[in-house]
Amino acid sequence: MRGILTIRSAVIVAALGLPACSGSGSTMSPSQGNGPVGAIVTITSSGVSPKAVTVNVGEVVTFVNNDTRSHDMESDPHPAHTDCPPINAVATLAAGQSRNTGNLTTARTCGYHDHSDSGNVSLQGTITIR
Repeated sequence: MRGILTIRSAVIVAALGLPACSGSGSTMSPSQGNGPVGAIVTITSSGVSPKAVTVNVGEVVTFVNNDTRSHDMESDPHPAHTDCPPINAVATLAAGQSRNTGNLTTARTCGYHDHSDSGNVSLQGTITIR
């Protein structure tokens, strides 16, 4: 009977579509936003460009990985990623991939970094939401 309850619980969780934890941290990863794109950040072997962008409330930022390796873009601080959770929707980008943040709905300045290379300042930046 206990095994049936465990299977039943797993089926209920899957059916409800509850969000799964991000592979890069302990916080839940939000889904990509569907707001207008306010800025594009490009990742190359030299780092992120531009390092600072400004968007309007409700917009998203698109991260484009033009590097030959993967990057795991997450909100500050490392490793909690709790400062600006919509950034965590970017998560791991393979070479050539792009992905939006979640909708940025609170006016503030948020930092981000590459979780896999958190000390590399060339892979750190800020998003100002106004």
